[in-house]
Amino acid sequence: MSTQLTPEILSTLEKQSIEVPSWAYGNSGTRFKVFGTPGTPRDPFEKIADAAEVNRLTGLAPAVALHIPWDLVDDFSALRTHAEDLGVQLGTVNSNTFQDDDYKFGALTHEDSAIRRKAIDHHLKCIDVMDETGSRDLKIWLAEGSNYPGQADMRGRQDRLQESLQEIYARLSDAQRLVLEYKFFEPAFYHTDVPDWGTSYAQVASLGDKAMVCLDTGHHAPGTNIEFIVMQLLRLGKLGSFDFNSRFYADDDLIVGAADPFQLFRILVEVVRGDGLNNPDVSFMLDQCHNVEEKIPGQIRSVLNVQEMTARALLLDRDALGTAQRSGDVLGANAIMMDAFYTDVRPALAEWRESRGLPADPMAAYAASGYQAKINADRVGGAQASWGA
Repeated sequence: MSTQLTPEILSTLEKQSIEVPSWAYGNSGTRFKVFGTPGTPRDPFEKIADAAEVNRLTGLAPAVALHIPWDLVDDFSALRTHAEDLGVQLGTVNSNTFQDDDYKFGALTHEDSAIRRKAIDHHLKCIDVMDETGSRDLKIWLAEGSNYPGQADMRGRQDRLQESLQEIYARLSDAQRLVLEYKFFEPAFYHTDVPDWGTSYAQVASLGDKAMVCLDTGHHAPGTNIEFIVMQLLRLGKLGSFDFNSRFYADDDLIVGAADPFQLFRILVEVVRGDGLNNPDVSFMLDQCHNVEEKIPGQIRSVLNVQEMTARALLLDRDALGTAQRSGDVLGANAIMMDAFYTDVRPALAEWRESRGLPADPMAAYAASGYQAKINADRVGGAQASWGA
């Protein structure tokens, strides 16, 4: 075993888990076209089977997030048993109030109390699903806002959002949480009701200890120092979950670490610094759509990218870094960061995987497994898109 990764680091990595999204295994595409691919899951049971394959080859993905209504089934207890039989569990339940004509001008923030009632009831139904699946987190992302100055009463919408969230929050059990995601634009372009971490924090802080912020790494304006936000939310005890993905331009939902691996490293440095790694209060999850690449290998590559950058973050010589920081050694401190980032941990991780009975190269193992050819042949007529079809 390479001495590069110490037993302590390997022990930490062994505990790491990254939740994968059910919708990553469905068909997806651009805003202009949904591309069909062979082997597309035809129901949530097949999505779970694909997710279990990622976990079997990596040991990193023991939970699968659901999206309601995309993943509605008649019997969630049966879906839970199916997942457990395949060695995974059902994780975060994601609500959806962005695909109904009634929500054109808002859902939890809508002026019309009847439409707000409908949106609240949807979230209460999601919590019913959580009761059946054993899920802890209800994740809420709201595609709400306005396109033109004067179109909406922004303050009134914040008040209505708080009232709606309070009713949803009150339905949670002691073991459940609400995590509120933010996104600075799209589909609303003038103002968005939850556009940044500060708004999400203000809303969840008013609810209570079981309400947290979800940070999607692709939901920030260009140039945003995301690791600063990670630090601050960890410092405040309000970082509930990550949605990991990459962006070049906007909300691209590309493979995490593909656009800027150094940014992913910097984020994970702050996660380690703030005791967020392997912390049950901070959930790691992917939120990606694989438009042109195969779905399962895309998810395998994604969880491996997070693992590799976590290993590099753990290699950071924090004692030396602290000394350099305190002495004002600007270049020395930066060099210590860069030394950790540029360390190639892949050979050591491959060796370690083999020692645990996992493939040294999960990507190659999947290609050789025959699983993709089997589902291509077995799943005829699959049509589920990542945003539900």
